Amino acid sequence: MKHRRIQMTAIALSTFLTASAFGQVTAMAAGNTPPTPPSGSEAPGNPPDGAGGPGGMNGQGGPGGAPGGNAGSATYDAAKTLSSDATESGQQYTATASDQIALLVTGATVTEKNLTVNKSGDSDGGDNTNFYGQNAAVLAKDGAVLTISGGTITSDAEGANGIFSYGGNGGQNGASGDGTTVNVQDVTITTTGNSSGGIMTTGGGIMNARNLTITTSGRSSAAIRTDRGGGTVDVTGGTYSTSGAGSPAIYCTADITVQNADLYSKTSEGVVIEGLNSVTLTNTDLTVNNTTTNGNATHHDAVMIYQSMSGDAADGTGRFTMTGGSITNSTGEVFHVTNTSAVITLSGVTITNNGNGVLLDVSNDGWSGAANQATLTTTNQTLSGDILVSNATVNGNSNASSLTFRLGSGSTYTGAINSSVSERGTVDMTIADTASWILTGDSTVSTLSGSGSINYNGYTLTVGSTSYDATHPYSGMSTSTETVEETPTEASTITLQNTKKTFRTEQLAAQKQTYKLLADSNATVSVSRYKGDAGRYIKVKQNGKVIVKKGTPAGKYKAVLRVTSSDGTTLTETIRVVVK
Repeated sequence: MKHRRIQMTAIALSTFLTASAFGQVTAMAAGNTPPTPPSGSEAPGNPPDGAGGPGGMNGQGGPGGAPGGNAGSATYDAAKTLSSDATESGQQYTATASDQIALLVTGATVTEKNLTVNKSGDSDGGDNTNFYGQNAAVLAKDGAVLTISGGTITSDAEGANGIFSYGGNGGQNGASGDGTTVNVQDVTITTTGNSSGGIMTTGGGIMNARNLTITTSGRSSAAIRTDRGGGTVDVTGGTYSTSGAGSPAIYCTADITVQNADLYSKTSEGVVIEGLNSVTLTNTDLTVNNTTTNGNATHHDAVMIYQSMSGDAADGTGRFTMTGGSITNSTGEVFHVTNTSAVITLSGVTITNNGNGVLLDVSNDGWSGAANQATLTTTNQTLSGDILVSNATVNGNSNASSLTFRLGSGSTYTGAINSSVSERGTVDMTIADTASWILTGDSTVSTLSGSGSINYNGYTLTVGSTSYDATHPYSGMSTSTETVEETPTEASTITLQNTKKTFRTEQLAAQKQTYKLLADSNATVSVSRYKGDAGRYIKVKQNGKVIVKKGTPAGKYKAVLRVTSSDGTTLTETIRVVVK
């Protein structure tokens, strides 16, 4: 079935800006060498055994970041440096030299409205570009607070990130930053070079982004990108798209939250989390077509949680949390955990897996040094696809694998666990009272608890060393007779028309507006969920009547609906309302 995705523009933070003109100067910032790591710690840029940092420009390391190497001392040459508080409007900044920043803000509170930035000139700075912001189009550091509203930033160079927030902790993972903060909204950022992310945060920096349009096409150029030392990244609204190898929509060595946004990765993973860091997605749509492995990776996956052993991320549990929204996966597995511990928490996420039929793979890949340990917890979640937890040796690595699977209330899992795995890892599974598991193949788990239901569906479930089926079910669980939903045939296809409407603000200032969705005569319309402010302003009734409330402000709104025909066939459809 065809699923149409509509971009939603969130309501941006309002920022009051006044205009002031400043001339351009060229400055070499003095005393800007990054702090030296404490005695006994690894110097930035020296990953063990030549493993490389994330991104693996030479086929090593991991997807999404940049190669490890010798950092040296960063120096900052800028076409324009602002070190005193300022408010500007309509400024244009251009840098064409190697390792030259177009706009450097250091230790000051600066507001820029409708700026234009153009950056060219490849970097010779190695890790200085990835850890400290050398050669970025825009860099904030030394406790600066930079606010940007409106405008365009274009980068056509190697190692030239769009907007960089460096928090000053010298790349020491887990250390606090110096308060450097970038607030950016309604800006279009385009980068074409390798190692050139859209928004970049390191060293404990802070990045707050609203309604950005980011497009990157280079290798190791995540749209939302972090590196050594991490920080905090908060994104609301906007579209974030990548097309280069090793360039996920999000590369995380920090704490990153994204809500009401659209994420696209056309060649790489969609989200990569390295080490002790987290990504939280809320009402966000992630579309992934991972066709090119990067670094040591051998899997094509949508969401990857791993540890590269490069020193770019502290060891510990990586966390991926998603509420609402969708994941559309075109190749490989949806989730992959390797060489680290990971917690995946899902609630009400629409997952479309058009890949290899695997929902979760916990196994060895091209990295070694730690076990592969995952916890998957769900609430009101529909899951489908096989789960593989394998102890098999890959590329000489023989790390143990384990999964704790908590199928929570209101959740349904349709799939097989370790059906095709010969060297099985440990799987401890709990099925809540209102949850159910429908087997699609013979399955094996180490332990099983809870009071939910199991539909054996003609297959055998082995718990420990004892096998069970529908005639000899596992004690403590109810036995379901629910059948696996078949793919609808062409004869039962539902069509839904009138899915896009445009209204003027003056129309809605006077009165509410209504219209009717047009569906097959044997179909009814029910609301599945809303995104953003759609539920506040847009109502859809059971009979397909759409009500746009009086006073609805200008913006784009969308609602995801479920259309059900008389024979039980369903269609998920997105409608869009535009108010101008």
